[in-house]
Amino acid sequence: MPVDATAAQVLASLGRAGRSLAVAESLTGGMLAATLVDVPGASSVFRGAVVAYATDLKSALLGVDPALLDSRGAVDPEVALQMAAGVRDRLGADVGVATTGVAGPDPQDGQPPGTVFVAVDVRGGLSQVRALVLDGDRAAVRAATVQAALALLRDVVST
Repeated sequence: MPVDATAAQVLASLGRAGRSLAVAESLTGGMLAATLVDVPGASSVFRGAVVAYATDLKSALLGVDPALLDSRGAVDPEVALQMAAGVRDRLGADVGVATTGVAGPDPQDGQPPGTVFVAVDVRGGLSQVRALVLDGDRAAVRAATVQAALALLRDVVST
């Protein structure tokens, strides 16, 4: 499998800055972490990942507010931000990134397939979330989500 150029760029930027990275995934189910670890030398930056596919695990493992999950569901921008902050904190990283959304084919939490949120949280500062509306089947939505998360990471860590 070829190395993803954006993943390599993100890891190189983090490495130059002496920062570490942790990943929280829902709909991508480990694809983002796999894309990162395909890059040779990823272990110098990448601490690990939590795949919290079930809604209750977002709270139990990542510290997402249960009241938020009850009121808005897992497909929500604030949930994505809390997932990113939670994985950063729990895995002892400088930067956390998260994916949550609906890959389809059925709606979830009242959201149609292709509704996705990616978020980045940096220790001591910046947090950012992007809302996406993606087309395609499950595989296409999941792959596009990985690319969107990497792009957001690139934008945040290169500033």
